Amino acid sequence: MLIDQFGRKIDYLRISVTQRCNFRCLYCMPKIPFDYVPKEELLSFEEMFCFVKLAIDEGISKIRITGGEPLLRKELSVFIKMIKDYKKDIDLAITTNGFLLKDYAKELKDAGLTRMNISLDTLDSKKAKILAQKDVLSSVLAGIDEALKCGFKIKLNTVVLKELNEDELISLLEFAKNKKVQIRFIEFMENHHAYGQLKGLKRDEILGILSQKYQITLLEKAKQAPVTLYTANDYEFGIIDPHSHEFCDTCNRIRLTANGLLIPCLYHDEALSIKEAMRQKDMKKALEILKIVLQNKPEKNKWSIEDNQSSSRAFYQTGG
Repeated sequence: MLIDQFGRKIDYLRISVTQRCNFRCLYCMPKIPFDYVPKEELLSFEEMFCFVKLAIDEGISKIRITGGEPLLRKELSVFIKMIKDYKKDIDLAITTNGFLLKDYAKELKDAGLTRMNISLDTLDSKKAKILAQKDVLSSVLAGIDEALKCGFKIKLNTVVLKELNEDELISLLEFAKNKKVQIRFIEFMENHHAYGQLKGLKRDEILGILSQKYQITLLEKAKQAPVTLYTANDYEFGIIDPHSHEFCDTCNRIRLTANGLLIPCLYHDEALSIKEAMRQKDMKKALEILKIVLQNKPEKNKWSIEDNQSSSRAFYQTGG
C-alpha cells in the first residue's frame, strides 16, 4: 500500500503518454508550436509498463491515460492491452479531445478499455475553431458517436469561459442528457500557458445559468476528486472546482509524464525522474523514487488567484 506523509492512501496513477496535441486550445497551449519530441527522450511503452506493474503491485487500482492528446501516441491500444492483461479488473480510462476517436474507438475497445472522458467545449463549429484554433467540431462529434456505438462509458468535459461558451451551458447539458452521458463543467484553471484574456465562470455562476431552466439539486461532493454532483431535474451532472482545497485532504493521485517525471501534485513543480531507473530495469531504485515522491506530496495545492500562484509546468505535460 502506498501512503503519503499525511496518511493518505495513494491508489490513482495518471499517465501522460505524450505532451503533443493536435489542438491549440486557448486555455491550454495556444502559442506552443506543433513540436516533435525525440523518441529517445520519452519512456517507451515497455518502460512505462514496467513501472505500471510496480505501481499496481504496490496498491495502484486506478489509472488514467492522458496527454497532450493520447491518441497521437502510436500503439496506445497495445499499451492499454498490456495493462489490462496484467490486471483485468484495473480501473482504466483515458481522457481525449475526441478528434481521432472515430478511427480508434473500436481498437481501444478491443484492447480492453471501457471508459473515457471526451472534451466538448461548444456545439458551435465557429466557436470550436476559435477555441482549438482548428476546425474540429464535426470530427469530435463523430468520435463521440463512434465511442457510444462501441459501448464506451463516457463523460464529457466542458471548460466554461466567459463570452465564449457561457451561453451554451444549457444546450451542452441537454446534448449530454440526450446522449445518456454525464457532462462535467470545469472551472477554468489559470496558467502561464493560456491565452491571457480568458476569464472563467465559478461554480455558483454555472449553477445560476443552469437554474434558469432546471431545478438544481446538490447530490454529493466526491471525496477523492474535485467534482461535485448535482441533478438538473432528473439528469445528473458534475462541476469540477479545481481551485478548492476541499478534496486535498483525501487526494489519492500521483502523475507520470511521458519523459519519466513522477509528479506528486498538479500545482507543484517538484518532481523526480524514474527514466534512468526504468531503462536500467532497476525496480528497487524506481520504488525508492516513488516513495520519495509520496513523501514530497504536499498537504494542499498552492493555486491562488490572489497571488497568481500556479505550476509553471504546463497541463499538457502533466495531463491536467
